Amino acid sequence: MDSIIAASARALAAGDALGALKRVALRNDPSALALRGIAMAQLGEHPRARALLRQAARGFGAHEELARARCVVAEAEVALAMRELGAAPRSLSAAAATLEARGDRANALHARLIAVRRLLLLGRIHEAEIALAKLDARGLPPSLAAVAELTAAELALRSLRIGPAQAALARAHEAADRAGVPALQAEAAEARAALARPAARRLFAGGEQALRLDEVAALLDSGALVVDACRRGLRCGPTWRPLIHRPVLFALARALAEAWPDDVDRHALIARAFGARRSNESHRARLRVEIGRLRSLIITLAHIEATPRGFVIRPRGAGTVVLAPPIDGDQASLLALLSDGEAWSTSALALALEASQRTVQRALVELETGGQVRSIGRARARRWLSPPLTSITTILLLPTALPFE
Repeated sequence: MDSIIAASARALAAGDALGALKRVALRNDPSALALRGIAMAQLGEHPRARALLRQAARGFGAHEELARARCVVAEAEVALAMRELGAAPRSLSAAAATLEARGDRANALHARLIAVRRLLLLGRIHEAEIALAKLDARGLPPSLAAVAELTAAELALRSLRIGPAQAALARAHEAADRAGVPALQAEAAEARAALARPAARRLFAGGEQALRLDEVAALLDSGALVVDACRRGLRCGPTWRPLIHRPVLFALARALAEAWPDDVDRHALIARAFGARRSNESHRARLRVEIGRLRSLIITLAHIEATPRGFVIRPRGAGTVVLAPPIDGDQASLLALLSDGEAWSTSALALALEASQRTVQRALVELETGGQVRSIGRARARRWLSPPLTSITTILLLPTALPFE
């Protein structure tokens, strides 16, 4: 490695992308192309960065396996920033294995952190936790240690383990300060700020209360029957009953919980569950069937009793609480993903939400009509963005944020 390449690499490690470009902007050898690609990625020019990295990888010879593996890792990080999540991670795993075998432990760990961050974006919390537990971040450069701690903090927050999340954020902030990279310092500060923002709403008769993440965690551990409208399910202590694929049962459970300790009129339940303005005998028969199904599903959590005018829920624990998302609407999770400031493709959104692309496209058109999102590009290059939600944290709206099953 010549002195100019070494100086450019040091500038990139310190977060000085422009300083790195000044040194290698006029060079076209593979090492310079790779550094230019990384610098362009730091400046947000992701398509150009990917093209440069691919050109650099082609330029390295068969004997330069280590350099090619580093290009693969850099390109994978660019793809993550572009929210292109559909590619198989096999090439990244192979590059990480090559780097580790060649003694480049820092870049090998970087590759594995990229894989963990991809799993987090896709909502695969359990897989991400297993992969992160295998990593050993001791003795790494401060910048990479900060990324590792931020990843650990996000994983803890998505699982509502507030204590470990706070500890990881403190370590990430300290590592970012030691690294002296402004982008890392800003990311650590933003992650810390999320703890103080409203994450959900507690609904009760006549009003609502905004809750922070630590307050949500305390509520879930309180022993009360929580009807969780963020994750579409019911929880009481360690027991979780998912209802995301049973919308009628969830609508009934929420209506009963919102009225607790009072009962709910049959006509109101029919309107909430079936959307019927006028009820008839067919609706009433269907209501009895659905109430029976809900009663069987939550028999260990609560009783549902018939009253002269309707039904009432009787929790076995310390009352009933409705936990609502900080923003209303069926597209809350979609807005939460888009609010990270990155440009998402429709295919990546569908992959993260486990929905069809057509469903996501219809939702995006509806949000665009309302001015909540905007698109850039056309056809296959079309990407979607949304303004950041600065007044709330979207942790509870992200896919599979609470893996209680």
